[in-house]
Amino acid sequence: MNIVRKKIGKNEYAYLSSREGRRIVHKYLGPAVDPQVSRFISEKEAVSCVPERLKGLFWDTRLSNLHLRKNMRYIIERVLEFGDMRAVLWLQMVYPVRTILDVLAVSRGITDKSRQFWVLWFGAVDA
Repeated sequence: MNIVRKKIGKNEYAYLSSREGRRIVHKYLGPAVDPQVSRFISEKEAVSCVPERLKGLFWDTRLSNLHLRKNMRYIIERVLEFGDMRAVLWLQMVYPVRTILDVLAVSRGITDKSRQFWVLWFGAVDA
């Protein structure tokens, strides 16, 4: 999903763009100056890429090279192994808990101690 802004005359309007099969669907959000629309846009943009404040977790790559979907496992591993609570909260906004638990189950990049902590944290004792 992406945010699309269209300028019509002097006004700017926001749309939520998503793909449904082969079609691209635009959902009208409202005028871009509306406070609710602005807040929605800023929240969507906050979870569309790795924030600059997490740069220290990815010391071996550029943040601009990280793609949230393609590098999902790498991002989840780094945040769970080295991140603080703010980083984990961001992670939960970006990925569903089930996805995080799936990465925990198969990852070799997370120590056993960290793995056990996060399994208990997310309440998935049977995972």
